[in-house]
Amino acid sequence: MTSWRDRLNRMTGRTRFVVCRLFIHLAGEDAAPMLGVLNEEGRRAVAADGDMEVLGESLANIAQALLQYDTYWRSVANEGDVFWEEGQAGDEFNALYTDSARRYLSGPDLEAATLPADKPLALPVTRNLVVMITVAFEGECPELESDLSSAEALGKGIQALINLHYNGRLRALQVHFSPAQLGDELTADQLLVNFPELVPI
Repeated sequence: MTSWRDRLNRMTGRTRFVVCRLFIHLAGEDAAPMLGVLNEEGRRAVAADGDMEVLGESLANIAQALLQYDTYWRSVANEGDVFWEEGQAGDEFNALYTDSARRYLSGPDLEAATLPADKPLALPVTRNLVVMITVAFEGECPELESDLSSAEALGKGIQALINLHYNGRLRALQVHFSPAQLGDELTADQLLVNFPELVPI
């Protein structure tokens, strides 16, 4: 993402913004508990009402959980771009946000995610889970501005998300996941149709 235009903009002191999105596909019955982490952090994010410190902490918790579930990573995709105008970065973030929200089974129902105490737990367990993380940040982050299609690169990219939060460089973030609700299932065929950009790790 470095070009003569980037170098020129740096020389003139302009702020560099990066907007990027990661898709992380986890597979296996034992990966389903990750849904619990995502729903818990989702409720926390809603309660935070846009507080970036709380949102960043939630992202760090999700990233840490993803690192612990690395044996379930099966495929991945990432995309992004560099902007020198904050408005353009915001437009790109909103476009990626809207696309992630429209993905199959990614509409969360955080109230339904908590089962009533008197309701028996007899829900099917999904064998596939796709986590979509969209972030906008200032400056450079080589770990995220590269191909993440290997487990090593993906691990470094996820760790970089945590560092962006603790370095105070995040400007916007959003996490979507499919399926978003306990009991929903994402089959292998649905995965291929709705997430064609994924490539095996």
